[in-house]
Amino acid sequence: MRRVVVTGLGVVSPVGSKIDTFWSNLVNGKNGIDYITYFDTTNYKVKIAAEVKGFNASDYFERSEARKMDLFSQYAVAAADQAVRDSGLEADKVDGTRFGVYVGSGIGGIKTFYEETLKLVQNGPRRVSPFFVPMMISNMASGLIAIRYGAKGPCLPVVTACATGTHAIGEAYRNILHGYSDIIIAGGSEAAITELAIAGFINCMALSTTNDPNYSSIPFDLNRNGFVMGEGAGMLILEEYEHAVKRGAKIYAEVKGYANTCDAYHITAPDPETEMPALAIKSAAEQCGIGRNDLSKVYVNAHGTGTPLNDKCETMAFKKAFGEGAYELGISSTKSMTGHMLGAAGAVEAIVSVLALRDGVIPPTINLKAKDPDCDLDYTPNQSVRKGLKYALSTSLGFGGHNACIAFERMEDDEH
Repeated sequence: MRRVVVTGLGVVSPVGSKIDTFWSNLVNGKNGIDYITYFDTTNYKVKIAAEVKGFNASDYFERSEARKMDLFSQYAVAAADQAVRDSGLEADKVDGTRFGVYVGSGIGGIKTFYEETLKLVQNGPRRVSPFFVPMMISNMASGLIAIRYGAKGPCLPVVTACATGTHAIGEAYRNILHGYSDIIIAGGSEAAITELAIAGFINCMALSTTNDPNYSSIPFDLNRNGFVMGEGAGMLILEEYEHAVKRGAKIYAEVKGYANTCDAYHITAPDPETEMPALAIKSAAEQCGIGRNDLSKVYVNAHGTGTPLNDKCETMAFKKAFGEGAYELGISSTKSMTGHMLGAAGAVEAIVSVLALRDGVIPPTINLKAKDPDCDLDYTPNQSVRKGLKYALSTSLGFGGHNACIAFERMEDDEH
């Protein structure tokens, strides 16, 4: 088996669209949630979201190029561009056939879908853009990234709802681990804060209706009543260890475990028995070599959406995976600050996990005020915590019963 490491990071998020800004804001508990500015919410029960602020497409694309891309693809390519630059990778100097892209989206180009549908209804079929289909389809983010960097190896767009980003990273890890590729850009992207998507999530009773930016995305709080929509993208450069060392790349962490399971239970609700998410968590931890005596050195970035069932069931899954040792874990949900970024969530939270290992800091779950007896683990309320960390786990649970967990280990100083 080969070793797989993280050599580059890139992010577009509601709390910052550069890695340093993003991480500083999370550690300091900055809230990226506010009132929706993209459209008039007068007739909507939900009026808040975690929008990306200050994103400038011209930093990454010519205007003519950006016009042919849905916003989710723009976010994806921008985050990939940051990650490639961060890694020091010179794409024209690597074997393109062993260079891949595993980038997914839970929903894809819904903004384009909505806008082009309005054109069709209001003005007829001849007004629909010739770029409608390539802008809309969920695989286009991965395709555009591959084109940009000449990545001619495997190109796989994962679509597993809120588990998309974690699955993309995990499957990329396995591809490199088993020798098929040397480098893969992996992650997820989403830009679904639109009239149609917000209405759909409201009507399936998934979103918080509190409409207080500082007390709506409140994972593990007794008064939680739904998630807050977020958007953005997260990208990681995964690389075979010897390949990274040979080119002198800096190494953030080693990927050491990954598992995915399915509840096979319900289209939206988690299985209350929580056996399958617990199995994914336990399996990833075991692959990483995390034993009972190591749990105090583990950070867990929880899925932690703020829905009543998710947070209760995820707490149960941690207890099933680790027994009484679950109380020693340092856990937080950064969705309290970023909102739920759907297909991008797992990728952005994997980045959080890697940076937590690098700096020995657990970012907080902000606005956690009322303790829920069903969520009684250490969820790092309101203030970040410095801790000697060796391992990190990031969990994701998606509509359709998709469960995923990725495990990282901090690299020793003499290894990078």
